[in-house]
Amino acid sequence: MPSLSLGRWTPSVLRKHLLHEETESIESLCQMMMESDGEYSSMLLAERILNAYEVLDDTARLSFFTTLYDDFDIDAAQIRSALEDYEQTPDAAGLVHLTTVSEPRRQELLRRINLAPGGTRRLVKMREHLLDAMRDTPHLQRVDTDFHHLFNSWFNRGFLVMEPLDWTTPAHILEKIIAYEAVHEIESWSELRSRLEPADRYCYGFFHPSMGEEPLVFVEVALTDHIPRGIGEILHRDRDSELPDNPSCAIFYSISNCHRGLAGVSFGNFLIKQVATSMKLRFPQLKTFSTISPAPGFRDWLVSAAAQEDELMKLVNEFGADAGEEACAKLEKVAARYFLQEKNRRGKPLDPVARFHLKNGAILERINILGNPASRGMANSLGTMVNYVYDLTKVEHNHEAYVRNNKVVCSSQVRKLTRK
Repeated sequence: MPSLSLGRWTPSVLRKHLLHEETESIESLCQMMMESDGEYSSMLLAERILNAYEVLDDTARLSFFTTLYDDFDIDAAQIRSALEDYEQTPDAAGLVHLTTVSEPRRQELLRRINLAPGGTRRLVKMREHLLDAMRDTPHLQRVDTDFHHLFNSWFNRGFLVMEPLDWTTPAHILEKIIAYEAVHEIESWSELRSRLEPADRYCYGFFHPSMGEEPLVFVEVALTDHIPRGIGEILHRDRDSELPDNPSCAIFYSISNCHRGLAGVSFGNFLIKQVATSMKLRFPQLKTFSTISPAPGFRDWLVSAAAQEDELMKLVNEFGADAGEEACAKLEKVAARYFLQEKNRRGKPLDPVARFHLKNGAILERINILGNPASRGMANSLGTMVNYVYDLTKVEHNHEAYVRNNKVVCSSQVRKLTRK
């Protein structure tokens, strides 16, 4: 079928066309969407676009994203003209026109596609494919900027609902907890039960009205009377054990984002702080809110650094789950260097988990060598884990220090490890 000449399609003719399964490319459907000014036709077009997209293969998806890049960008000449007009006549109409032409047409297209049933969830999946495509075509970052901008608005804190998740939660939601757990794999329903049913275990998730019963992020919490040095103290505890007589610590031992298409949209920081506040109200005796966190970038950095330092190479090659005190002490000092001194190009810590918690206002409290001696822990970080502590009276101050000055707030025991 030849391409549509959009100018001659009246709303009634467009509606008649859309009600038939006539062949039309996804690119033409997008152009039709931008020309449509009717709510009904826009909803039909949105559904048609998403249906067409969802049967594309990788090559066709790349072509679609390239169309978004080429044909739905800003028009620099229009912006210059609108700016000149606004400088001459800075009234409300001029401001509206300037802001309208300054926004890439992609954003309006995505807003209209979101009219389709399940549109938000389906667009999140579309962005997941876009992130994959960007590995080989980095210029598509401009397209992703628009997805990211819109998702930050659509998923802002005001729309999120925090819900407790426990062993009585419907099975179809619990299945998602098993599937999405990203830190400590859940291998069976029995293992999930051991994390949700005991009196000292809690789990909370953020949900969004447009995502149905799909959690966005969830955090698992254990009540203890001390800050653990290893994940085994949490995961291998007897399921039938009673709540500690006087729990003083809430330990966040796993936090998992559930949708890769929402990468860069921050939920975890809100969730941790809200859970901490909620648990403090429920258990007034709680004094410490801490994590037992992985260090996923540590081993890779260590191997890279070891290529330049013979002593480090020896440590990497010989260190194992049965390492002795001397080797652990050496690795602890190297880990302190990694967390406090090694930076990326933006001056932030190399470790992604460290960046997450420090940006949230946490304190790097303690480095735990062999905190996770299991095979996955050894492969990722030579078993190293970290305690980040959330002091609710200081998180905002620490957050500001990190964001403004890249300051890593840490305990004195960690700071001492970097001294000769």
